[in-house]
Amino acid sequence: MSVPLVFDGKVVIVTGAGGGLGREYALAFGVRGASVVVNDLGGDIKGGGKSSNAADKVVEEIKAKGGKAVANYDSVEDGEKLIQTALDAFGRIDIVVNNAGILRDRSFGRTSDLDWDLIHRVHLRGSFMVTRAAWNHMKKQKFGRIIMTSSAAGIYGNFGQANYSAAKLGLLGLANTLAIEGQKYNIHCNTIAPTAGSRLTETVMPPVLCESLKAEYVAPLVLWLSHDQCQENGGLFEVGAGWIGKLRWERSQGRIVRKKNQGMFPETVRDQWDNICDFTNATKPANINESVATLVEVLSRVETDEGIAPNPTSAMATAASGISPLEAVGQKLPESTFSYSQTQCILYALGVGMSTKDDDHLKFLYEGHEDFSCLPTFGVIPSQAAMMDGGLGSVPGLNFDFTRLLHGEQYLELFKPLPTSGTLTSQARIADVLDKGSGAVILLDVHTYSGKELLCYNQYSLFIVGAGGFGGKRTSDKAMSTVTHPNRTPDAVMTDTTTRDQAALYRLSGDWNPLHIDPSFAAMGGFKSPILHGLCSFGFAARHVLKQYANNDASRFKSIKVRFVKPVLPGQSLQTEMWKEGNRIHIQCKVKESGAVVLSGAYVDLHAAADGSPQILPEAGGLKSELVFAEIGRRIKDLGAEMVKKVNAVFGWEITKGGDIAAQWTIDLKTGAGALHKGPYSGKTDVTITVSDGDFMEVVQGKLNPQKAFFAGKLKVRGNIMLSQKLEVILKDYAKL
Repeated sequence: MSVPLVFDGKVVIVTGAGGGLGREYALAFGVRGASVVVNDLGGDIKGGGKSSNAADKVVEEIKAKGGKAVANYDSVEDGEKLIQTALDAFGRIDIVVNNAGILRDRSFGRTSDLDWDLIHRVHLRGSFMVTRAAWNHMKKQKFGRIIMTSSAAGIYGNFGQANYSAAKLGLLGLANTLAIEGQKYNIHCNTIAPTAGSRLTETVMPPVLCESLKAEYVAPLVLWLSHDQCQENGGLFEVGAGWIGKLRWERSQGRIVRKKNQGMFPETVRDQWDNICDFTNATKPANINESVATLVEVLSRVETDEGIAPNPTSAMATAASGISPLEAVGQKLPESTFSYSQTQCILYALGVGMSTKDDDHLKFLYEGHEDFSCLPTFGVIPSQAAMMDGGLGSVPGLNFDFTRLLHGEQYLELFKPLPTSGTLTSQARIADVLDKGSGAVILLDVHTYSGKELLCYNQYSLFIVGAGGFGGKRTSDKAMSTVTHPNRTPDAVMTDTTTRDQAALYRLSGDWNPLHIDPSFAAMGGFKSPILHGLCSFGFAARHVLKQYANNDASRFKSIKVRFVKPVLPGQSLQTEMWKEGNRIHIQCKVKESGAVVLSGAYVDLHAAADGSPQILPEAGGLKSELVFAEIGRRIKDLGAEMVKKVNAVFGWEITKGGDIAAQWTIDLKTGAGALHKGPYSGKTDVTITVSDGDFMEVVQGKLNPQKAFFAGKLKVRGNIMLSQKLEVILKDYAKL
């Protein structure tokens, strides 16, 4: 057995602890070092009578086993008195287990006002009163664990228990909200629906079953959820007979049953009823934001006349293509680990064409060099393990033929220079799935860490030939966009000839696809000979930019984005055309012998030289919103602390132009004196807003109402939608232009 869980120094109140489940909880806490307040009114199961015997007996049992306990005989409606008992006896309160309950079972038609009120007073109001009395003490000490007790009757309903069922499900709603409000204070609230033999269940269960369902089979879950090691929050668990299961909500895809400027009629609801109730490809909303997001999307689709989605044929289309965005998006792949030494760094550099013939390449090829460095584009190597180790094939909703997978685009961003050796972990997630008609596009986000430090971020855009037509969206605001190069002669051109063995050498860095080495396998793909890896061409182009504009200083590399267009055959020459605009280098890569474009829509972003002035990356046609964010940044410097007090949140902004993301900003009004960041943000935002440059200016200038923009689909919000109410503080008060 692993290290035992102990509760030394913790103080727990268990209500209704004179017998059954409550007694078992109290004894278990006492044995493991907690100081226990044993609360029990001493009444009967219908709420009548009062006695101190039950609580006193449990206290004596705990003390007999060497534990510390005191009794409390108050009603749970007198919550303050219960908490005061804990404070007087032990000086604090850490854990509240709301277990007290009574029964007054009646069929609904025979339920009296008293039957209804007594049940709610004990179960729902009693739990509220005890928890509220403990709440501020938990907030001040930055720790608290709360257990609410629901039941199967509350979750599923049960004949003759309308009053009890309503109160028990009410406790779940209370717990869910407390989980949200208490999170930042390290107060966690979870709900259990136990099935065990007790005074309450013996009225509805056969005696033999009651005897078998022992209370001791429930207590371990309560103790784990109450421990400071447990980070579970807002969970609902059924437990009994030694079994524990977690519950969550499930929702059908549903149907939109109205169109813009048209009424909504019951006949339409009737005609779509089977589809409304069809749980094929059901979603699992986990919070109110995910719930509301669906309605926002519906309003946007109706407003823009995009049509009904999903439609009656979407399930069949999904089945035919094997692609289901609703299942796949948000799914995480198994975490992967990548260990490497300087040997792998050198092997990668050779794989992308570096040679000892060039003296300035030596720093990437010789571990004894005083400036020995890892090429920045090596950042794709640890991340690709997340995709190649079979994880992608295990994702629900991604059932496709892997021989039809093509690497469409790649984005890589480094947050610090890569170490020349180490063990890295990568966390991969399906960011989005798009329907391009002739195929599907999977956006795979991979974050790679050294310990807890984020090193780099990759986004793979994977095209699945023939998997389209499932009724999904064509574009995504989560995609890192390509950018067309300037319409002028390149500022610089660099050419390198690949060797006949270039693909054979590059594959040693981890991409073992036989397409790049086996002539027969290449022939099956329609190629006359094995082809070069797209990421090998990617590495060639990146190092051309690094040499031309950064003097091979790896620390100046920030990010690269490319679209793979055509394959390269080993032995052909790669020619990189470059256009410099600020710290962004637009690139296009061609096969010199044929003129065929290999990489398009590509760019490399560099950090400014240490002795140079920072330059703002140019935006096509310029963005008016730049002025607003510049002013917000200035005001943050002057009034940041005041703004943090008012807002207390991190806002992400994605400014679009022509449908593509043209700029990203993060306004951090949560930490310190506030800060403004431009570009992709490595931290966590509380809310992210996507809006076009023009609509953003309309909102700022008061010409466009934010709510109308929101419901018209012009302003899209991800995350905590309620924080959008604080936009006025940021835009109106602090961006006076």
